Amino acid sequence: MTKQVVIVVKDGQREEARLEVDAAKPTILLTFKNGWSKEYSGTDVYSCLGEIIKEHSDRKFLCKGAKLSVRPSSMSFQMSSGIAAYDHVLGKHASRADLVNIFEYEDQQIVSDPQQQEDYFYRWLESIKDLDE
Repeated sequence: MTKQVVIVVKDGQREEARLEVDAAKPTILLTFKNGWSKEYSGTDVYSCLGEIIKEHSDRKFLCKGAKLSVRPSSMSFQMSSGIAAYDHVLGKHASRADLVNIFEYEDQQIVSDPQQQEDYFYRWLESIKDLDE
């Protein structure tokens, strides 16, 4: 189990949230400063984070895993439980340089619903389909 700290913004106020991550299960135990906590489980850590983001849509989680353009590849889902992901750029193939840790700090293009990330991912796929032809 690893411990991560993510900055969360609600009503303009920043606070730290503690995430205890178990990639083997996979689960995330989320704890806010006021002591409230809940465990989230899923098929991978990335989906657990997505459930957290969706359930707490009134907050912004300032991490790469909440960025619109970030999503793990099939291989990174399998090898890192989705902790390693790609920051996709429309019209550009993903490369090793685009790999990020979903718990790294990020404050741009933060989503409050993981469906937005999935929609972006499919737009990205469309944007690269003719690049090699």
